Amino acid sequence: MPVYPIPKVILLVETSTSYGRSLLRGIARYANLHGPWMIYREPPFYMDFRGWKKIKQRLLEWGANGLIIREPQRHKEMINMKVPLIVSPNQIPGQSAIVTDYEEIGKMAAEHFLERGFKNFAYCGYDEMIWSRNRLKGFQKTLAQKGLEVHVYNRPKAANLRLWENEQSRLAQWLKDLPKPIGLMACNDDRAQNIVETANVTELRVPEEIAVIGVDNDELTCSLTNPTISSVVLNPEKAGYKAASLLDQMMKGKKIGPQTIHDKPTHIITRQSTDIMSIDDPEVEKAVQFVKKDFKKKIQVTDVADAVFLSRRNLARRFSKVLGCSVQEKITQVRISEISRLLVDSDLSISQISEEMGFTGPEHFARYFKREKGLTPLAYRRQHRL
Repeated sequence: MPVYPIPKVILLVETSTSYGRSLLRGIARYANLHGPWMIYREPPFYMDFRGWKKIKQRLLEWGANGLIIREPQRHKEMINMKVPLIVSPNQIPGQSAIVTDYEEIGKMAAEHFLERGFKNFAYCGYDEMIWSRNRLKGFQKTLAQKGLEVHVYNRPKAANLRLWENEQSRLAQWLKDLPKPIGLMACNDDRAQNIVETANVTELRVPEEIAVIGVDNDELTCSLTNPTISSVVLNPEKAGYKAASLLDQMMKGKKIGPQTIHDKPTHIITRQSTDIMSIDDPEVEKAVQFVKKDFKKKIQVTDVADAVFLSRRNLARRFSKVLGCSVQEKITQVRISEISRLLVDSDLSISQISEEMGFTGPEHFARYFKREKGLTPLAYRRQHRL
């Protein structure tokens, strides 16, 4: 069995975001299991402070064997180093990349608001960032299928007007002018924090007037904001592990064409910023609350109708008018959402989840889940967890 020298790996990945830190945890996990690796890592802002040319020269002299980089402005210079390279967040022709499923993120956020009965929608992101524009695309596309439009915030062009102390007043006016109540998707949790803080300053109520959802599930950002922020959960740790595995093969000389490592959203963590129903029909709202309360039981449409003292036909008609779905579809949505969360976030076995959700056995549970998600529970867990 051949003995390889210890590889030298450059990681230009930010630690200022939960996404970057999770990505690094995945890389570290792989390196600890299959290494050792010699790691060179400096925060991007520190590299700029010290002078990029000097740093680049030192990296060349160090003799790096591989790189993983989340600094788009440095991609071209890193390619010129002629060593195995994996980039993020933007793909480059001929290079392997970590790519987030941006449109699926937008779709999940839109469905989250639709399930809560919202009729008005808005999006706030960073116009100059392609990943932000693509998350908007998924959000708009899903809502357009329902004949619904999205109010989009446009950032000022001038750099000085984008400074937060200058931009907040512009954002405040935009929020005031939006129709209410409204479901607002922010491109990430930092932007969601901007929205909630601005709403608080302008005395707009969250979530009663503006319900806000972010992306990345940065628990520190989400929990420090008042009210706390709901967020779409990604799995960058798994993406980091896969990227490290791919880089390892490339450094060992295996002939591998450009690969795409997909980071898919897994579920949504609902916190105070979207913990509300925007439903005009009080009976439908009571029915939805009943479903959300008793979804772990094997409730039927008849149970829901009885709980709100309506006939099945009357309830079905009102559900279709207000929410655009059937009562059974709402029951399934709520159950599948909880099952997905348990598969990703908990250590419960498939059998334990099946029992907790009231199924007669794991086989019945697996058929039910696969019918809705296209994957067995075990395959879904493997796809979304390390």
